[in-house]
Amino acid sequence: MTATTQAPAKTTFAAALNTALADSMEAEDGVCVFGEDVGTLGGVFRITDGLTARFGTSRCFDTPLAESGIAGMAVGMALNGMRPVIEMQFDAFAYPALEQIFSHIAKYANRTRGNVRLPLVIRIPYGGGVGGVEHHCDSSEAYYAHTAGLKVFTPATVSDAYLMLREAIDSPDPVVFFEPKKLYWSKDEVSLEDLRAQYDHAQYDGEPRTVGAQGRAAVVREGTDVSLISYGPSVSAALKAADAAEEDGISAEVLDLRSIVPFDDDALRATVEKTGRAVVVAEAQGFVSVASEIVARIQEQCFHSLASPVLRVTGFDIPYPAPKLEEPHLPNVDRILDALDELQWED
Repeated sequence: MTATTQAPAKTTFAAALNTALADSMEAEDGVCVFGEDVGTLGGVFRITDGLTARFGTSRCFDTPLAESGIAGMAVGMALNGMRPVIEMQFDAFAYPALEQIFSHIAKYANRTRGNVRLPLVIRIPYGGGVGGVEHHCDSSEAYYAHTAGLKVFTPATVSDAYLMLREAIDSPDPVVFFEPKKLYWSKDEVSLEDLRAQYDHAQYDGEPRTVGAQGRAAVVREGTDVSLISYGPSVSAALKAADAAEEDGISAEVLDLRSIVPFDDDALRATVEKTGRAVVVAEAQGFVSVASEIVARIQEQCFHSLASPVLRVTGFDIPYPAPKLEEPHLPNVDRILDALDELQWED
């Protein structure tokens, strides 16, 4: 008989986040998790499932429906040596907390000349693709990316969900951690034990462990003709579009930014200088957006490498639409392929 190799069990994006939270809480007593319905219920998306039972109500607990109060309490806890991880139940639910985030969380280190830093994480489920209604599917990353003093992460794979959340919790500075809702139940053949070992064995010198995510983009598909640049929930659409474009003889490289702040200019330059063409793909509205900033950086840093103007495929500049209109609103394969058709392909 011949031995067969069993493939790793498939792990969901949600399970990777849940395990990252549990491992961080196990590694450091000061890590605590709180927000609306995160305790007994385990969160609307069950990302905090089982944490209260395992660590107790003093370390994973429910709060009133008051996002500003949740953020303000996190400030006080971080000032007193803890590492709070707070959940904003849905993207647009976080808006009442913006005064605390913009005026205090983002500014404490600068206000104190670096003497007081706030090691806290703001978890925000965001983006569309789940048939949600208004206030449940916003892509609000530009607000936070524009605010100096905040780091902004958004994973697009199961592995990055675990590794990047561990890094965010270990960061000495505040991190806004955007979790694409439509990816929560996506799966990959990933061993959580291997991810845990990879993170635990990473070099640590007093700053956050870096295993490739913080401030570093990843080429998730090699290509030679055009660069599709994306992050978070739009990476999967970019990958599908790249597969479809290959059938038409176009080799598309896909760059997953992973970290919006800090931003990986080196990776951006490398892919655009390689292909000479770029399309930026993002769910958020295109006007005054992260996508706009990416286009500006390409124009400034890679102008002489460009064989065609840089294009964007984004959500439309409207409030998030009703579920029946969600599909045409979000970047999809057809819209990305239409953008590729608009590029200049003549030598």
